[in-house]
Amino acid sequence: MKPRNKGYTLYELLMTLALVGIVLATGLPAFSGTLARQTQAVEINALFHAVHLARKESIMRRKVVSLCPSRDGERCDPATDWSHGWILFENSDRDSPPYVDPGELVLQTHRVSPDVRIQANRAGFTLRATFLRATNGTFVVCDRRNRVPAKGLVISYTGRPRVAFERPDGTPYACAE
Repeated sequence: MKPRNKGYTLYELLMTLALVGIVLATGLPAFSGTLARQTQAVEINALFHAVHLARKESIMRRKVVSLCPSRDGERCDPATDWSHGWILFENSDRDSPPYVDPGELVLQTHRVSPDVRIQANRAGFTLRATFLRATNGTFVVCDRRNRVPAKGLVISYTGRPRVAFERPDGTPYACAE
């Protein structure tokens, strides 16, 4: 009796590769969208927590705490593009728009994922102790490849953030190109 080979035939190998190709072709676009939603959520959560931290620190320290966009993690940018990152710092001299001066304590820095674009209608957000109101405004967080819809992070006058899916007039958020 002749021993049987324990390998695969060419037909079995081709069918397996075809099946793997079909699964990948249908699964990768869905995975790409999931990854984009997750990356967007990470950046929204980071901003959300930065605003909460700024609010908490301003109350605890009884000082002005500001959040501003930054490319290098050391200086504030005067623009409303927050896509590179931001700085959270104790704004002792209360300058507006916020600017990190020598001797001002930097509380947090953050670098933004290159897959995300963040724009705001302010060049900085300032949170003050309880007797004064904070800077209100909106961040818009978008996927650079438009795989998921944009979301807004709205900051109230009291410094409380909330996530929104559309503007007050019912139109969806969008990032400018």
